Amino acid sequence: MQGRNLNLAVGAFVLLGLLALLFMALQVSNLSTLSNGSTYELKAYFDNIGGLKARAAVRSAGVVVGRVRQIQFDDQQYQALVILDMDSRYQFPKDTSAKILTSGLLGDNYVGLEPGGDPEMLKSTDRIRMTQSAVVLENLISQFLYGKATEPSSGGAPANSGRKSP
Repeated sequence: MQGRNLNLAVGAFVLLGLLALLFMALQVSNLSTLSNGSTYELKAYFDNIGGLKARAAVRSAGVVVGRVRQIQFDDQQYQALVILDMDSRYQFPKDTSAKILTSGLLGDNYVGLEPGGDPEMLKSTDRIRMTQSAVVLENLISQFLYGKATEPSSGGAPANSGRKSP
């Protein structure tokens, strides 16, 4: 009888552990729902989205106000079209700007919104006009290295040391 109780306790403990792992996996992968309320759609074009993925967070002032629904390539403008599902509780002015940012140094990418001052608000299917693409770490490193390679060397003797050449 005591062995059966021990088996039930171990089984319950393992089940709770699996449920906790499932909960953490859903939180990390952004598969949890945004809210039970309604959403509206916004569109934004970016030259480079970096590592942005569908279901990534849309944040304003650090608060999640939406999710990336879909990412497409627009072959007319040659830009990435990012479709955002915004929580209808949060309205933004027409002159809001969008940036692709990174959580920490090597964290996930997300869309950051900075509200403007326009009294008119964005409506469903409106486009965010002011966007800033992702900063890609590899591009920054290559620009830095290329810039260093093209600079003249500062080592060695000066070109004119005041001595006459023979």
